[in-house]
Amino acid sequence: MMKGRLGLTLLIGLALLTSCSKTPQYDASFAHGADVSWLSEMEHDGVVFHNAQGETDDCFAILRESGCDAIRLRVWVNHATGWSNVPDMLTLAWRAQRAGMRLMIDLHYSDFFADPQRQDIPAAWRALDLDELCIAVGAHTVEVLEMLKAADIEPEWVQIGNETTNGMLWPVGALKTENGWRNYARLSNSGYEAAKQVFPNITCIVHVDNAFIPRVPWFKHFREAGGCWDMIGLSHYPFTQDTIAPEQMNSLCAKDIRQLHDTFGCPVMLTEIGIASWLPEASEACIRDFRSKTDGLDGYVGVFYWEPQVFGGWKPAEYEPLGWGSYPMGAFDPNGCPMEAFRALFNE
Repeated sequence: MMKGRLGLTLLIGLALLTSCSKTPQYDASFAHGADVSWLSEMEHDGVVFHNAQGETDDCFAILRESGCDAIRLRVWVNHATGWSNVPDMLTLAWRAQRAGMRLMIDLHYSDFFADPQRQDIPAAWRALDLDELCIAVGAHTVEVLEMLKAADIEPEWVQIGNETTNGMLWPVGALKTENGWRNYARLSNSGYEAAKQVFPNITCIVHVDNAFIPRVPWFKHFREAGGCWDMIGLSHYPFTQDTIAPEQMNSLCAKDIRQLHDTFGCPVMLTEIGIASWLPEASEACIRDFRSKTDGLDGYVGVFYWEPQVFGGWKPAEYEPLGWGSYPMGAFDPNGCPMEAFRALFNE
């Protein structure tokens, strides 16, 4: 039996049926974005950033100067450190709005990173069955978006899960299990319908990784299982494959964008991209090659760099006991200034 606040959200959950809302007509301008979810933690650790003139400046101002006009922020349900939980996200969302930037919310539905290797059920939800998890997903989505609404902040996009290539909320929503696609679609649709309940015109994104892999079959499976989406989100990290050159990765990514748009008629966005910060010249060449192959593609509506502000080996303190290294694909140089590759992603 459900207890506490989750039980009180039963009526919300029952209202979040799995029928898809009508996909909105997406006609907004191209989004030049960055996910800076680590920013408040970095500032807490004393990291400072510099603009093109070498002056210490606010990171949001530096991003705007570099051509960035949108911000993506992840939300964890209840992470032990507090970073990327709702209060932290709200602070960064307010700063983004004050800087005049568009906003994407990336709901992980987990207490820590959710990606193709992990989609852990939040600790508070672990005893729940499928029906109860659908209610919890809807309630969490409503809670997060209502808090933004109360702060007079309206996000343009929301991700219903992060890199859900293998499903979400494992093992219940893992695709490899019996009824996995159906379970995952129910969970995802609970977030979709909840988001529309708070912001009817919000664009809901379903996000998978590895844009170099043809993703039309994946979305066909998802659609056949009853899955809903307004926009497709992809991740693209062109320096991560030992056997495929970055330029070839870019070509495959562009092909995937074309095929997804042609097949489903929906907009496609790269909600994550990252390059090799240790190879500045190669990274700039890669970005210029990427743009030569994707600029002007039908249905391609935006790109978000993942954590570009990371530099100098910074990493979250919690990575130390985990034995994890620092993120190697930031786009700021050792002086804390945006690299040319980052500027090339957004500027003519």
